[in-house]
Amino acid sequence: MTQTVTEIWRHPIKSHGREALESVKLTAGQTMPGDRVWAVAHEASSADGSEWVPCSNFSRVAKAPQLMAITAQYDADAGTVSLSYPERGALSFNPDAPEDLPRFLDWVRPLMPEDRAASARILRVPGRGMTDTDFPSVTLCNLASHRAVEAAMGQDLSPLRWRGNIWFDLGEAWSEHDWLGREVQIGDAVFAVRERTRRCLATTANPNTGLRDADTLKTLNGAFGHQDFSVYAEVVRGGDIRLGDPVKVL
Repeated sequence: MTQTVTEIWRHPIKSHGREALESVKLTAGQTMPGDRVWAVAHEASSADGSEWVPCSNFSRVAKAPQLMAITAQYDADAGTVSLSYPERGALSFNPDAPEDLPRFLDWVRPLMPEDRAASARILRVPGRGMTDTDFPSVTLCNLASHRAVEAAMGQDLSPLRWRGNIWFDLGEAWSEHDWLGREVQIGDAVFAVRERTRRCLATTANPNTGLRDADTLKTLNGAFGHQDFSVYAEVVRGGDIRLGDPVKVL
């Protein structure tokens, strides 16, 4: 079986929408271009954009499940992001422009739980995306593992729940976990696989509705003995990746 890239996704604003790509050009030591460029700090956060900080500083799907149903489009040349949400309409704005912040906060406010710290500001850290790891990571996902979770739950699930970057089908569930400490070539790029991705409540939310409707964490722990899905990898050799490109362990 030849493993190839089936999907490529980026998430311009952390936890606030996803965007499908046909190709991407990666650079060694950096996150995927356009992925988690920005994050939305909540009113209880001390994050100031001077350095990477953990995800607890930001508004995110784990605490605000309705955010899962946002879709996004990033125009890097214009510096704008367009967000869309069912029954909310679309918003196009510049996340770096202070004058655009009030429009974003007004747009996203109805999607935030009243018992959680409110979104307050948008920030970025120069030179890297705001991934959940303290190193610039790209998330690699195996469709066979996704199918195993679906089978264990007895229901269809959207792969978008996992908010991964690069998807492929290895044919065997969890075989990506064997990649830890190894290098993998995808297209022209080479990755060092560093960690398994421990999952949180975000994956219980439906990407179409923003409602929590699947106990993914209970299933992972009960059926498979772990709470992980996908692996975090670091780009060690840059290059282009396109849909249909081969995936191979070096």
